[in-house]
Amino acid sequence: MTGIGYQHSQRGPWSTLLAALGLGCAVAALLADDFFARVALGVLVVVFVMTAAAFHRITVTGGDEALHVRFGPLPWFGTRIAYGDIATVEAGRSSWIDGFGVHWIPGRGWTFNLWGFECVRVQTARGCVQIGTDDVEGLIAFLRTKIAAGPRRGQPA
Repeated sequence: MTGIGYQHSQRGPWSTLLAALGLGCAVAALLADDFFARVALGVLVVVFVMTAAAFHRITVTGGDEALHVRFGPLPWFGTRIAYGDIATVEAGRSSWIDGFGVHWIPGRGWTFNLWGFECVRVQTARGCVQIGTDDVEGLIAFLRTKIAAGPRRGQPA
């Protein structure tokens, strides 16, 4: 990705909640008398803290050829959508069924969402991708310029 034409990050409260749970487990582990309880609580500390770091923010970046969606700062989860694969984009609302984080639901497609229900629905030949954002209008405007400018997959350039 050489040029960045769009970049927006959104934060949600989940990382704070997960970090607090990790801290609670750490305190419980220090107070526990049983070795196995300490080990189990220690494992929970690692899980909560790593998950908090993985879902601290969602960043949507528009490069030259594709849109990148990444959770972070630990970049474990995300996706890349080539502009040539995009058929349509529209504003939408996810529902409680879609949840937060990364989910695939049959008949609904992929959801990448950190907080709130506002999203941009990106329709590709492989299905729908819902990208949660607090900048719906900005992302749609950017994507529409990109998909209008380039050829679609399977069509001549």
